[in-house]
Amino acid sequence: MAALDETLAPGEGRNDHKDLIAADARHVLHPWADLSAMSDEDALVVQDAKGVHVQDSEGKTYLDAIGGMWCMTVGYGRDELVDAMADQARKMTYYTPFGDVSSEPAARLAQKLAELSPGDLNRVHFTTCGSTAIDSAVRIAHYYHASQGQPERRHVLSRKNAYHGSTYLAASLCGKAADRTLFQYEKDFVHHLSSPGYDADIAEESSEQRLAELLAEMEAKIEELGPETVAAFVAEPILASGGVLVPPEGYQKATRELCAKHGILYISDEVVTGFGRLGHFFASEVRFGIVPDMIITAKGITSGYQPLGAVLISDRIADAIGESAPENKPVFSNGYTYSGHPVACATALKNIEIMEREDIPGHVREVGPYFMKRLRELTDLPIVYTVRGDHLMACVECWTGEEAGPTAKNMALAQRVDSYCQSAGLLVRPYENLCILSPPLIVGRAQIDKIVTILEDALLRAAKDLACGAFE
Repeated sequence: MAALDETLAPGEGRNDHKDLIAADARHVLHPWADLSAMSDEDALVVQDAKGVHVQDSEGKTYLDAIGGMWCMTVGYGRDELVDAMADQARKMTYYTPFGDVSSEPAARLAQKLAELSPGDLNRVHFTTCGSTAIDSAVRIAHYYHASQGQPERRHVLSRKNAYHGSTYLAASLCGKAADRTLFQYEKDFVHHLSSPGYDADIAEESSEQRLAELLAEMEAKIEELGPETVAAFVAEPILASGGVLVPPEGYQKATRELCAKHGILYISDEVVTGFGRLGHFFASEVRFGIVPDMIITAKGITSGYQPLGAVLISDRIADAIGESAPENKPVFSNGYTYSGHPVACATALKNIEIMEREDIPGHVREVGPYFMKRLRELTDLPIVYTVRGDHLMACVECWTGEEAGPTAKNMALAQRVDSYCQSAGLLVRPYENLCILSPPLIVGRAQIDKIVTILEDALLRAAKDLACGAFE
């Protein structure tokens, strides 16, 4: 893989830093904002980025160990991607995707995704992001069952600690307790099974026992609802935002078989695990031995350079829908103004070209185990409860040595670790009592060493604070 020039220019000639902070505090409502501190002037305003580094409005450079939001694949500042965006915008910025209208980038990208995807997932429905893709997949599942004369199949199974997006239906499918606030959620047909995470370092039971329990619970829920009423099971292969939770060995294949047994559609949410983060364009088949009925993708499909999502649908499902469409109303009434946006699709095509040419997935397969090995060296530190993950998605769970989990003291401790990391020029993602890491896929061994060195120092400093009674 060719090395990138990651030189960032000194922070000269920038907009006034204090004015930017004030404007942000007064006018921007951020995703997942702390509403009690909404007007605080403490935002990190990022103005430049190159390779695996970003630079703030004061000129300070950080190693971005979270890859933006899981989405930075080939690195910041890729001229090829910028040129692809500009070239398509000059040629044709936009035209409606509705009905029988398409664009060259959308058609070529759909063809390429069909080549990359497992099995017969050859039909692509473009959306704007992962949330709208999840919504679309569930609607497709409902439409499919109704078209087959089974409109009573409407219930959807998800899991606790799952994250699938923030539109109404996607947020209802999410199982993160911390995200349930004063909004309204679908409670009629959405059901959450137990979180499937299994960590051998802290587990009190074997992987086989945990798998058996999870499958028994899923079977029981299906029987309780009635197999003939369940439409789909929505599942991340590894639960990302919920804490990088890795299910026990064989879980994905066993749940796929259970779904097939009862005629339930299996929707694999690969928004995070797809496009190289686990070392493959799609992880479902090559890593977990399954070919789902649908795969959701977004984020890494464009390396975050443009917003784009997609549902990959099996020919079996798509053909059945087409053959059973009602004569009086054969309309697939789902889609978005920016579905298959030409600029976004052109960016995705160039992103895939770069990934294939530089073998980004192969690079991840080479450095991913090293990343996890180095991180696991932190498990002996006193405030590290556990380290878990897979290739370039990982988390360090912090604790005070008392009760484990997202207690107030554990969360304050993790926030302190995050603060020390940021001060030292490293960005990690704090969530509850976790420090989540998902660096750009071009990260090298030297940069991995730097991540671990800074994180270790931050953990040691936070442990010293704990010993001095800072969190009492």
